[in-house]
Amino acid sequence: MFFSLLCFLSLFALLTSAVNVSHDGRAFIIDGQRRILISGSIHYPRSTPEMWPDLIQKAKEGGLNTIETYVFWNAHEPVRRQYDFSENNDLIRFLKTVDQAGLYAILRIGPYVCAEWNYGGFPVWLHNLPGIEMRTANKVFMNEMQNFTTLIVNKITEEKLLASQGGPIIIAQIENEFGNVMDPYGDAGKVYLDWCAAMAESYDIGIPWIMCQQSDAPQPMINTCNGYYCDQFTPNNPNSPKVWTENWVGWFKSWGGQDPHRTAEDVAYGVARFYQTGGTLQNYYMYHGGTNFGRTAGGPYITTSYDYDAPLDEFGNIAQPKWGHLKKLHEVLKSIEKNLVYGNVTEIDLGNYVKATVYATNGSSSVFLSNSNITADATFTFNGKQYTVPAWSVSILPDGETEEYNTAKINVQTSVNEHWPNEAEKQPESLKWFWRPENIHAALKGKSHSSAKKLIDQKEVTNDVSDYLWYISSLHLDKDDPVWSNDMSLRVNTSGEVIHAYLNGHHIGTHWNAYGILNDKVEFKIKLKRGNNVISLLSVTTGLQNYGSFFDTWHTGLVGPIQVIGRKGDETIIKDLSSHKWHYRIGLDGWDKKFFSGESFSNTKWASDQLPSNKSFTWYKTTFKAPLGNDPVVVDLEGLGKGFAWVNGHNIGRYWPAYLAAEDGCSTDPCDYRGEYSATKCIYNCGKPTQKWYHVPRSFLRDGDNTLVLLEEMGGNPSYVNFRTVSVGTACGNAYESHTLELSCQSRPISAIKFASFGNPQGTCGSFYKGTCESNNDSLAIIEKMCVGKETCSIDISEKTFGSTNCGNITKRLAVEAVC
Repeated sequence: MFFSLLCFLSLFALLTSAVNVSHDGRAFIIDGQRRILISGSIHYPRSTPEMWPDLIQKAKEGGLNTIETYVFWNAHEPVRRQYDFSENNDLIRFLKTVDQAGLYAILRIGPYVCAEWNYGGFPVWLHNLPGIEMRTANKVFMNEMQNFTTLIVNKITEEKLLASQGGPIIIAQIENEFGNVMDPYGDAGKVYLDWCAAMAESYDIGIPWIMCQQSDAPQPMINTCNGYYCDQFTPNNPNSPKVWTENWVGWFKSWGGQDPHRTAEDVAYGVARFYQTGGTLQNYYMYHGGTNFGRTAGGPYITTSYDYDAPLDEFGNIAQPKWGHLKKLHEVLKSIEKNLVYGNVTEIDLGNYVKATVYATNGSSSVFLSNSNITADATFTFNGKQYTVPAWSVSILPDGETEEYNTAKINVQTSVNEHWPNEAEKQPESLKWFWRPENIHAALKGKSHSSAKKLIDQKEVTNDVSDYLWYISSLHLDKDDPVWSNDMSLRVNTSGEVIHAYLNGHHIGTHWNAYGILNDKVEFKIKLKRGNNVISLLSVTTGLQNYGSFFDTWHTGLVGPIQVIGRKGDETIIKDLSSHKWHYRIGLDGWDKKFFSGESFSNTKWASDQLPSNKSFTWYKTTFKAPLGNDPVVVDLEGLGKGFAWVNGHNIGRYWPAYLAAEDGCSTDPCDYRGEYSATKCIYNCGKPTQKWYHVPRSFLRDGDNTLVLLEEMGGNPSYVNFRTVSVGTACGNAYESHTLELSCQSRPISAIKFASFGNPQGTCGSFYKGTCESNNDSLAIIEKMCVGKETCSIDISEKTFGSTNCGNITKRLAVEAVC
């Protein structure tokens, strides 16, 4: 009897904790209530488990109620049927952290992810299976995809992480952006798409499934939109809610590229327009971008930083004004949730790109006023009251009359981060360096792991265990050989990103492609000798292709033809080496011997004298004290060439500070938020290293000595390397009256107020100046008294605080610059 009662109570507890998730054409329905969902992407492998609680809490404080993540197949199954869910691959721990914060989760299983991730998330062993064709009706691929998808579904089910079990996961995704590339797959692509939908439904997990960028998504899949703006998107079924899976808050960076920036005003405009036009779920991509640790960056040519200009920066700091401006928008949207999902909708075209949308229910109404004109502000009368809506903005009137929020009016601080010196020790002077050369002699002498009488795709040889693959061949010349001349070159066709060329043990040149060039041709001047000539070509990848139709089949490495070009007078003689016997050697000696690991740190073969600089293929090692405090830590690697960095054995990613961004094309400040955004609209950092700062998570550090190891591939000078912390250095505000401005230095106290004016101040953060009118009282002194010595202070922007002005009837503003 007692046992039966216990079973009943256990079953009752399970049933009562379960959350029912369904949908109609208006919204997702959670436990019988339509909801608006405000989500943000945080990818667990791009941060660390120690960072997750703070990131998720900051997302919650920023007004999100949902966290979205992909599932990364190649991270979890790097070797076929060998799985890794440890450390920052611990998907279950991440989802439980979301649950503990009281947030929902969206799990985009894919398992193709794109995501600027290496090979789009596919493990390369998949490519090398006999008879496989990916993302099409191919039994080999579908068997592997189903095996992994089933593994993930079983894991989350066993841990009771589905909403139907009382867990946080309310939505799952199968496949990803297939509709963008589907046409070349023909009928087999459509068969595959239908199979994906049927497989997803067969799991019967009790929550809805989505397919993004898939206009022909079969029912009951919900098709969704990705992009900078999705207000014009319409689902393919009237019973599907309007979902924006990826609101691109910025863009990724590529080596040789500048820094892209999307303004807070424009992101807010896109979000407000989406909910104005009936949207129910939008997800920021990214809310925290994070770091491409190790060899996870895809592309190719995607940087180690995946900051994405997100509301939480790469290191987890709050990025203002984007975080705060969106937080205020979320607060307003949540306050009118019932009207949005239950109200009757009335749309009114007021002319000249101005529209009003009224959501009314139970005697309550909320109004959106949008102005999509890119130059002209709009002043008009609506419901007997006059409103002015700036160009390219949306005003929200929660009560139908009073403007509570406008997307173009920022009333939160702008933070300027500072890279603070390491107070634990004086750097870089304190760093003592040790070094040792990488042993490339075996490759230069022709020693290899395998051979073939053809050029082989680099993916097939390495199985993606290394960026590095040696292609080695030889050419024998008799004294009367017709190609013998003093004017000769070696012509190489490559689809790898970098090539280091050697002839008879001597370096004859290094070449790299520019971002976006998939196949390149380069010639190296050579001088052959009589007898045997050994040609050693080191092909280096910088992340495998992650997007496009049949991207998995695109060749990587040396594609051929590889030719020796001889010239005698007007005659050109070409000798094709492509069908010669080629020997293949995978990786680098120091990597194989784990020079970066703890076991190698006490190795006596490291030299401490005659430290070389600008020498390729050199390993460097030093020890350092961890910076004091809890602020995020970065290492400045400017002065180095290209390579990899490890801290205490953790691979913090590829570095390439020698690759400078293009000199031309940068924007002038301030960036004009008006008009549609693209990744080339507002760009900065021209002529500087694409990335000089590299994230060192606090969990990688320890008390006492820490070890930094560098593999320098192209040649650089380690003597400038130094560690810093990152936090707010300057906090500015330029906010409107009748609002409260919060100034915060986050982890540091406000040390001084550099500028303050209440009236109509001009300029931008760092260059404010007084306007034509201001308050009679000393604004600077007032704010000094309120804020100096505090980490955070709140300022009521009104004449009550600052005194009367001679500004007439204009809306007044407070401009302030605080020093942290």
